[in-house]
Amino acid sequence: MNMTDAQLHAKTQRRRNKDKINQLIFLASTSIGIIVLMILIIDILIDGIHFLRPELFTNFPSRLPSRAGLVSALIGSIYMLLILAPLSFIIGVGAAIYLVEYAKKGPVSNFIQVCISTLAGIPSIVYGILGLTIFVQLLNFGNSLLAGIFTMTLLVLPVIIVSSQEAIKAVPAARRDASFALGATKWQTVQNAVLPSAIPGILTGVILSVSRAIGETAPLVVIGAATFVPFLPANLLDQFTVLPLQIYNWIGLPRIEFQQLAASGIIVLLVLLVVMNITAVVIRNKYQKNI
Repeated sequence: MNMTDAQLHAKTQRRRNKDKINQLIFLASTSIGIIVLMILIIDILIDGIHFLRPELFTNFPSRLPSRAGLVSALIGSIYMLLILAPLSFIIGVGAAIYLVEYAKKGPVSNFIQVCISTLAGIPSIVYGILGLTIFVQLLNFGNSLLAGIFTMTLLVLPVIIVSSQEAIKAVPAARRDASFALGATKWQTVQNAVLPSAIPGILTGVILSVSRAIGETAPLVVIGAATFVPFLPANLLDQFTVLPLQIYNWIGLPRIEFQQLAASGIIVLLVLLVVMNITAVVIRNKYQKNI
């Protein structure tokens, strides 16, 4: 039975009203998140702006708030970032390439995929327990910078592998077929046809995963990383601290000045994370234009 013009108009109007309601719900959800974030940032700026001075970046931690600084935590975070990023990139992307391009589909491959997906969603403190067992106790690295780097590498690897797999799978099959048709080998196809198309998604996943690791505290607390380190690590087996641990230490102290110092540390950490996220966006856009 055909619908009359009035019925069709009423049905169309109901769909439009429903679409407007959904749009308002989504706008409200986004606005709430932005407003809460802005309130938190403003509150942190009010508390920490007083201690954002040059001494914060040149002094070591101290029991006196007026002399306390972030230099050991900031350098420790940079050391971890410089080693963690290439290490996790090589292992994670290499594993993703193997699983997508070379591994035979079957029970073993499916089991590995399930394990990786499961590891990507477990709490970070579990990786701290794993790092404590393997790197601190079994390999006897102690609470060193090397143990911290390996523990955080375990934390980000599943996420990097999953995101890299999705980026590689998104490459059209026509690119592979065209490469094979020209006589290229499997690795030449992966290197020259697949990776150039997948690299924006891969790099975005790697940078965002590493930025998550830079902001983590729980795994490092579990492996026994120090919260008060008034010196720079001399080598990879030396004690270390990072920005989240230093912030955690200051927040636990009773004096209000240390609470303000913690707020200053949060501002520095936020700036570092924002810079990494912007870098991810810039790299992604640059490589997308070149594809």
